[in-house]
Amino acid sequence: MLEASIRATTHAPRLLFPSLAEFYVRGRVASYVLLRIGFGITIVTHGVPKLTGSAHGSMANPMAGSVNLIENVLGLPFAPQLALFVALLETLGGLAVAVGFATRLFAPMLAVQMAAICFALGPTYPWIDRGIEYPIILGFIALLTSMNGAVAWSVDTRLGREL
Repeated sequence: MLEASIRATTHAPRLLFPSLAEFYVRGRVASYVLLRIGFGITIVTHGVPKLTGSAHGSMANPMAGSVNLIENVLGLPFAPQLALFVALLETLGGLAVAVGFATRLFAPMLAVQMAAICFALGPTYPWIDRGIEYPIILGFIALLTSMNGAVAWSVDTRLGREL
């Protein structure tokens, strides 16, 4: 499925070693699925500390940090409620993406969240300076996942349905 969508929009160059073609076809699906799983798990690691009230890296209270970002940087109302929504999205949505369940529902939501984080943290780029390089790459992974869906090794595939 991923192979067909990529080939439909691009012309692949001839392989220098054509005998590797089958390896690349299988590897493309496997590497995409591993990226989807790794992305989902990474997102979960940001949601769980918010819900449990535990520290995350240098943040003693990640939920309070989210409320502060939403309220004082983005200037949005209902910051505590939005922060809870973000924590649930990161925890449940990240888990859903990792197992490939409702992938095309949750991945775009996570892409929008990453775009909002980039807007809030920008224009500083390096992550070490609380910049946007980390949410940029996570946002692009979320966008890729949104366009491709779960692909394989997933609940969506097992159910035979997706958005």
